[in-house]
Amino acid sequence: MNSAEFLRLYTERSQNLMWFLGAGASATSGVPTAGDMIWDLKRMIYCAEQKVSVRACQDLHDPLLQQKLQRHFDTTGKFPPLNSDSEYAEFFLTAYPHEADRRRYIDRMVSQATPSYGHFALAVLLAMGKSRIVWTTNFDKDVEDAAAKVFQTTAKLTVATLDSTRLAEDCIVEERWPLLVKLHGDFQSRRLKNTTEEIVSQDQQLRRCLIGCCKRFGIVIVGYSGRDHSVMDALEEAIDQGRGYRSGLFWICRPGTSPYERGVSLIEKARSAGIQAHQIEANNFDEFMADLLLMQPELPPDLARHLDSVVPRVSDAPIPPMDGGWPVVRLNALPITSFPTICRRLVAEVGGMKEVRQIVKDSQKDILAVRRKVGVLAFGSDAGIKAAFESHQIKEWDLHSIEIDRLAFESMEMSLVYDALIRALVRERSLLAYRRQNARVLAVNPQDVDNPYYDHLRRVSSPLAGRVPKVGIWWAEAISIRLELRQGRLWLLYEPTTWVDSLPDSRVSEEVKEFHRQRAASRYNQKWNQLLDAWSGLITREQSSARLAAFGIVDGVDAVFEIDRTTAYSRRAQRL
Repeated sequence: MNSAEFLRLYTERSQNLMWFLGAGASATSGVPTAGDMIWDLKRMIYCAEQKVSVRACQDLHDPLLQQKLQRHFDTTGKFPPLNSDSEYAEFFLTAYPHEADRRRYIDRMVSQATPSYGHFALAVLLAMGKSRIVWTTNFDKDVEDAAAKVFQTTAKLTVATLDSTRLAEDCIVEERWPLLVKLHGDFQSRRLKNTTEEIVSQDQQLRRCLIGCCKRFGIVIVGYSGRDHSVMDALEEAIDQGRGYRSGLFWICRPGTSPYERGVSLIEKARSAGIQAHQIEANNFDEFMADLLLMQPELPPDLARHLDSVVPRVSDAPIPPMDGGWPVVRLNALPITSFPTICRRLVAEVGGMKEVRQIVKDSQKDILAVRRKVGVLAFGSDAGIKAAFESHQIKEWDLHSIEIDRLAFESMEMSLVYDALIRALVRERSLLAYRRQNARVLAVNPQDVDNPYYDHLRRVSSPLAGRVPKVGIWWAEAISIRLELRQGRLWLLYEPTTWVDSLPDSRVSEEVKEFHRQRAASRYNQKWNQLLDAWSGLITREQSSARLAAFGIVDGVDAVFEIDRTTAYSRRAQRL
C-alpha cells in the first residue's frame, strides 16, 4: 500500500486505529534513536576498557569510528553482531548493570527533548477524537508535552506506565479516551526496561491490554524497529487466527528500509490470516503526520495554531535608532519575504531519494531534485530535468505546489528549498557550500578573498581565510545557516563561525581546536553584532532587500528568493 491509499483509508478508520510509536518518532525532537544510543554505549564501553578519551571519539556518525568500535567488540566474541536484535539490550546491560544508573542515563538522553511537529499533529488528532490510544516504547514525554499544550491541561490525556499498569486496563474497559501507554516506562519511572531479561519479561498486565486492544482495533506503527521480542510476541499473539486487527495493521518505514525480521514476519503472518496488513513508506514522522492533517476537512483554528509547535514569539517592532535608545537584542534571523512556491514534478520509474541523487549526479545536469510519493520534485531547466530522467520512462510531467505548511518540518519540499537557497547564495555571492553531518555552512572562498562582495566583512574580520598554523589546512570565515518557519514566515537563521577543512584521516587535532577557541574568544557583543551586520550585508549586497536565483534561467522552474537585510529585533516588554 502506498501512502496516498493509506491517507484515504485513515479518514474513515481513524477512531478505530491505534498508534504505536518507536524511537524513530522522536528523532526530530532531539531524542537519540535506539541506534544512536547503541553507538553511544559502545563508545563508553570501549573508552573505559581501552583507557581512551571520549573526546577522541566524538563523531559517532563517522564510518571509520564505527568500524573501529565494531571491530573491537567483534574481536572479544562477547557481544551480539552488528544490527542484531539484542544489541540494544546487551550493550545497555554491560554499560549500566544497575537500574538506577540506567534511569539516570535515560534522563540525560531525553529530558531536554521538545515535541516535534509530528507530536503536535498527533495531539491535535487526539483532541479531535480522531485517535484514541497511543502505545509507545519511548521514555520521553513528547506526546504528553504536546497534548498538554493542545488540550491546555494535563488532565485530559491519561498516561499509564509500568508504575500504573492498572490504569491502562481501567481506561480501556471504561473507554476513557485518549490514553497513552508507555510499555517501557518513562525516564522518571523506577521500573525502566532496557535489558534483555527486562524486555523479555514485559509487564503481563500491559501485555494483556496491548493484545486485547489489537484484537479490537487496528494499529499504525511508526518509528519502531521491531527489536523487542516481548512486544513482538504480543503483536503476533493478537493476530488470533485472523480475528485481530479488525481495522488493519500498518507499519510505517522510511523509504528503502524495512523493520527487523520479526516485523516483516508479523506483516506476513497477519496477511496469511486474512488481515489487511501493509508496510508503507514515509520520509519521517513529522511529514507523515502533516500529510494526515491535510486530509482533515475541518481543522478547528484553536487546534491548528498549536501546529507551529512553539508559543508565538515573533512580532513586528520598529527598527531601533542607530544611536541607541530602548534596549534591544539583535537576532540572527533575516526575513525571507519571497521564496519558491512551485517546482517541477515528474513521475518516472525511479526508487527512493538515494537513487534520485545518483541519477542527478550521473547525468551531470545542472538541476536539483528530491523524491516524494507524489513523484520527483525538481528545480532547473526543463531540458536538463528531462535529460536526467528520460531513461527512466517519464509518465507524468507537471508542476507541484510547495505549501508553506510543509516548510514547518523536515519535509522533502523543505530539503529542496534548502538546497536551492544554498545554491543561490553560492552562485551569486561567490561563497563555498559545505555540509558536515546536519550542519550547512557557507564560507568565504579562500581563492577569491579580494572579491568586492567581501569588503564589509573584511573590515570587520581580517584576514578572511588562511591556513591553520602547524597543521597547514585551509580555514575561512563562514556562517552556519538554517531555515525556520515561524508565525507563517520563513526566516534565514545564520551564525558566524570558522570553517576548517578536514584532515585526511578526519581527525580534529588539538591545534585545530585551539585555533577555533582563539577566533571565538573575542567575538562578543559589539564584534558579534558587527559580524551579523557584515554577513547580512554580504547576503543582500548592502541593499535593503535582495533577489537571489538558484539558476538564473527562463526555461524551466527557477528557485528565486527575496531576503530583507534587516534582522529581527526584540524590544522592551511593555507592562499591560
